[in-house]
Amino acid sequence: MTENKIESVENELVENFALFDTWDEKYEYIIDLGKKLDQLPQEYKTAERKIKGCQSSVWLVSELKEGLVHFTADSDSVIVKGLVSLLIKVLSEKTPDVILNANLDFMSKIGLMQHLAQTRSNGLLAMVKQMKLDAMAYKSQQV
Repeated sequence: MTENKIESVENELVENFALFDTWDEKYEYIIDLGKKLDQLPQEYKTAERKIKGCQSSVWLVSELKEGLVHFTADSDSVIVKGLVSLLIKVLSEKTPDVILNANLDFMSKIGLMQHLAQTRSNGLLAMVKQMKLDAMAYKSQQV
């Protein structure tokens, strides 16, 4: 059931992006998503929580509650904050297994990787990697 939820969130994002004709409009949408993301309290913006491999500063916080991983994040870049909000929409409040098995097909379906600068693309992949590493750590705690 949770797998279907991840697919439905991804499909919803693909449909939302299809509403825009140009990449300028799609970037605006990503920025708007970032603006809606709750700001991370300053005490969470630590070196340990900072994503390595991102050109911008990105802080990711995760916690396991009732078997589900909850992610929150922040960035000093509005576009990156929007990108991490896309990942949170898809991966947050899922089980560690679902996160680890997520293909994140929505990124290629909307053309995200082709339209981001190489450094942003690398940063996005670093965020995905950290979210999956967190999920793996929580999974190992459950065994």
